[in-house]
Amino acid sequence: MQERTAPTAVASRPGTSLAKAGAAAVLPTTPATPLSAVDGRATRAVPTGIGELDRVLGGGVVPGSVVLLAGEPGVGKSTLLLEVVHQWARRGPADRSLYVTGEESAGQVRLRADRTGAVHDRVYLAAESDLATILGHVEQVAPTLLVVDSVQTMLAADVDGVTGGVTQVKAVTSALTSLAKASGIPVLLIGHVTKDGAVAGPRSLEHLVDVVLHFEGDKHSTLRMVRGIKNRFGAADEVGCFELREDGIEAISDPSGLFLHERTTPVPGTAVTVTMDGKRPLLGEVQALVAKTQNPSPRRAVSGLDSARVAMILAVVERRGRVSLGNNDVYTATVGGMRMTEPSSDLAVAMAVVSAVRDRPLRPRLVVIGEVGLAGEVRRVPGVGRRLAEAARLGFDSALVPVGSGSPPPGMRVTEVADLGAAVAAMELLPVRAVPTVVR
Repeated sequence: MQERTAPTAVASRPGTSLAKAGAAAVLPTTPATPLSAVDGRATRAVPTGIGELDRVLGGGVVPGSVVLLAGEPGVGKSTLLLEVVHQWARRGPADRSLYVTGEESAGQVRLRADRTGAVHDRVYLAAESDLATILGHVEQVAPTLLVVDSVQTMLAADVDGVTGGVTQVKAVTSALTSLAKASGIPVLLIGHVTKDGAVAGPRSLEHLVDVVLHFEGDKHSTLRMVRGIKNRFGAADEVGCFELREDGIEAISDPSGLFLHERTTPVPGTAVTVTMDGKRPLLGEVQALVAKTQNPSPRRAVSGLDSARVAMILAVVERRGRVSLGNNDVYTATVGGMRMTEPSSDLAVAMAVVSAVRDRPLRPRLVVIGEVGLAGEVRRVPGVGRRLAEAARLGFDSALVPVGSGSPPPGMRVTEVADLGAAVAAMELLPVRAVPTVVR
């Protein structure tokens, strides 16, 4: 009987030939370095001077990084980055910024800079769309920050394809990324979005860059939000808030006041909740209006909330909370153009509807937090401690929360409820006060 010989493993010792493995070894020009010996100080974030943007970026822009800012037309992308290059140039004599625009003329950008107060001697402007010419501007100006508006309008002459096409966008982004890595210049790119809100161009575009930000905002509101989608240097779920004005864009470090209606007298049908947008707690107000109707199919109108979820909550309120809504039109909305998609606002919607049906307001300075299930149970939501701390900071002294939400912050009275029936029973409804009529 022939004896079998065990196969010999290919040893990975220095000097071993890799020809049998189908690969040819090449002597590296730079030897591998122990991770402990790598100097991380060269990749520390540098603040841009705009606090809300730095918050989303993870402290600022990292030298040699590429940031893609995408958003719908007219949302304020160019205005924001024009303010970024202005603040960057104000840092010191050694900091020069280059703003390259392929969508507007130099005169148009100057008009916006005059309107927003972003004119500075160390802000250089180039109205170019040819990639090779842009690289020539970079060598001539030697900036420490480069902004390209937008990547879909740039053209690489030695690459086939139309401007804005998949091939061109990928080639331009690859060239600008190589420039950033070789020179250490941070590059900010403006990108277009599709009808669905996704970044226009090849999917590989988001893989080539280091940071992807979405600039969002309702055209009927001045509120703008920069949302992190991808970030190799920090958290990818941060949100920065801005207000777009005629004279420019301004960062809002405390945006909760925009989503709360200031009033001296409590009003039926309103409830305040705390949502988490990324890691940021935001206070928002939910409003409900319940009106009698003779229509056999009562109307359900929703603004700023998930219509399917509101329909579910109304069914639970009627079935589990024993509140009749069959002969009523129900209107629900948020204040200030805020979008609430988190389930933690379910209980606030339910309490606002109950308050509207009974025509009695909730007690002032009360926040309502919790997810409502189909069985009527009130479920716990993450980050209740941070939510209550933010509410307490803004002057709220009581809360309606799910059971097991943890200890409240000092000075806040918390009522824990297990289901919707208990929440309705625990509501502190105030009597309706007559509001004086002002005759002019």
